Amino acid sequence: MKLLISLCTAGVSVLLFFAKAEKEVYTSQDPLAESIERGAEVYQDFCIQCHLGKGEGVAGTFPPLAGSDWLTEDRYKEAIKAVKYGQQGPITVNGVDYNGVMANLELYEDEVADVMNYIMNNWGNTQKEMITEEEVKAISK
Repeated sequence: MKLLISLCTAGVSVLLFFAKAEKEVYTSQDPLAESIERGAEVYQDFCIQCHLGKGEGVAGTFPPLAGSDWLTEDRYKEAIKAVKYGQQGPITVNGVDYNGVMANLELYEDEVADVMNYIMNNWGNTQKEMITEEEVKAISK
């Protein structure tokens, strides 16, 4: 009986050790990298149909995200607003005028932050300052 109790105690201890080690590995990763990874999934699900696989968009119809000057204006508040609420009306991206409609995708605020971090760190966009869920919450129509 003592042997059985000792083996059970040892087994639980080993499980707790590995559970703690796994948690430490997860929490020690770069939060921006984790957000970008989640954002890639959101992009694949909601954005790729119009902005395409490399963020190049469709000239005159869907603006490019790759190397986009529009994304970097005013800490990308307009871009966050467009992802959060949709976009309608004229915008100019890299000197080209667009006047289409981007539907409200009804993303959660954390998804908006994640997809913005993905977009802002791909295809020639290099904004290493993480967009947070709190920052997205602060953006209103």
